[in-house]
Amino acid sequence: MSDTVFMQDNLPEVFDPRRYGSVKAAQIAAYDFMKGRVQKNLKLRRIRQLWEGKASRVDGEEKDALRQAKIEEARNEYKALRSRLASLEASLAAVDQDFHGPQMDAYRSAARGVGRGDRPGISGE
Repeated sequence: MSDTVFMQDNLPEVFDPRRYGSVKAAQIAAYDFMKGRVQKNLKLRRIRQLWEGKASRVDGEEKDALRQAKIEEARNEYKALRSRLASLEASLAAVDQDFHGPQMDAYRSAARGVGRGDRPGISGE
């Protein structure tokens, strides 16, 4: 995959226009994130070129900044999902007496095994 295609595919994925309300707002968010992480004088026009796949080249630091954005977005999404799950668990516990039963405990322990809780010395949080 070429660097231009990489940027064109991943910029809209990380800076999702649906979340920001429009493509322009998503591009501005990408610009705001990336401008502090590249050495050159980044312009919004450059972000649009990368977004549309019209850039003739892609600098390594631009790719690195997008990778950082992907990691940060994944962390934010993970935290939001954990928060949503905690909220749902609290709601279910309030209305369902069997929620804290053995079957739900098994589900929770299986979910913890997917994350960091399955390594020695690291808690599930």
